Amino acid sequence: MKKLSQIAVSAILIGGMLAGCSNQGDNGAATTVPKATDAAVKKEEKVKLTFWRNSGNDSENAAYDKLVASFMEKYPNISVEMTPIPYSDYDTKLRVSIASGSPPDIMALDAPTLASYANAGALKPLTAYFKADGNMDDIPKSTLATYTYQNEIYMAPLTESSIAMFYNKKLFQAKGIPLPSKNPDEPWTWDQVLDAAKKINDPKSGVFGIDPAQGFNNAGATAYFKYPIIWQFGGEIMSPDGKTAKGYLDSPKTKEALQFFSDLYNKHQVSALEYPPDPFPNGKLGITIDGSWSLSYLNDKFPNFKLGEDYDIAPLPKGSAQAVANGSWALGISAKSKYPDEAWKFVNWVTGQDGQKTYSSMTKDIPSRYSAAKEFPELNQYPKNVFVVQNQKYGRPRPITPVFPQMSEAVNKLFEEVTIGKRNIDTSTAEAIKTIDKAYADIEAQKKK
Repeated sequence: MKKLSQIAVSAILIGGMLAGCSNQGDNGAATTVPKATDAAVKKEEKVKLTFWRNSGNDSENAAYDKLVASFMEKYPNISVEMTPIPYSDYDTKLRVSIASGSPPDIMALDAPTLASYANAGALKPLTAYFKADGNMDDIPKSTLATYTYQNEIYMAPLTESSIAMFYNKKLFQAKGIPLPSKNPDEPWTWDQVLDAAKKINDPKSGVFGIDPAQGFNNAGATAYFKYPIIWQFGGEIMSPDGKTAKGYLDSPKTKEALQFFSDLYNKHQVSALEYPPDPFPNGKLGITIDGSWSLSYLNDKFPNFKLGEDYDIAPLPKGSAQAVANGSWALGISAKSKYPDEAWKFVNWVTGQDGQKTYSSMTKDIPSRYSAAKEFPELNQYPKNVFVVQNQKYGRPRPITPVFPQMSEAVNKLFEEVTIGKRNIDTSTAEAIKTIDKAYADIEAQKKK
């Protein structure tokens, strides 16, 4: 998820047996193509694979074109027909193709949609393939967990993104606030962040201390920023099996996180419900939690607001633990594919070490594999190492549940109610749990019809 639009999860609609899906400087490494790890396909029957993905920007499209071409050159008896589909249409077309029994062999999916597809029986388990030649040790365990449902891996990760704490260095210095560490393993505590935000806060001048989670707009996008706060305070959102929020979303630690968040707006008043456009680079915001994708945005749109001079980046704050949400777009194989072995060859080609190097060298995304990330000097240096190390060491899957959109919407509404509406946390939490658990019951009932 590089952009908020790419990490936001659109509503999963149940159609027949399936719940649908959602949508997301030179790195110092030469563009390469994957190396062959097995013998070329023998000259026999020609195999044609269909591959659907959401169309991206020019660099993403060019990277996929290069990978498809290099794969077919190595495997001349396997052709890949790639169909990029505009994001606005991708959800509907993919759901319809699966419900009608004519899905593509290979499909790109956003991480949070995994459980809905797997629960519906639309994806082929990839665990055996990964164990055979997927080099699982090269992928962080927490990342693999993001693509695992009921003990089976269903998707192969390609890239990652992450979020961190951006702070206005000059505002800090003007108030005599010590600067946070740039070491990804040495985050500030939320109490330290609150103390700094109080010192910076000057509402009469239109300056606020902190935007802790990108506001309250799109549920999928802003919930992505709120999950880590719950985890950082030791709380949880749903059960490990993704079936219920009862006993998790209403735990004391989760409620503590909700109270702290609400207090930033209502008790301490260091956060605002609305900000002017681009408040951080315009000097109206001391601290913001934002993503790796914002580095290029700030550099392009605000060239006079310079990293190292005007602002810096630190790891996400912690309560009792460090945590950041992981997961991005990945590749899966249809359970109905007639050529799953050949499909895996392609998936492994694209998402293997050299495939990720090719893709990331062109798109500037963060590879999900350790080995590929090591190939890019800038990913191992400040500031991008903050995002990479956080993801590799402290990344956590967002709740893996077939009712992810309903859960995401309920969590965002919960934060809204206790913060904007100043509602009782116990009451709002109970309603959120009821909404989430009912959604799960409904999808299970639908499966039985």
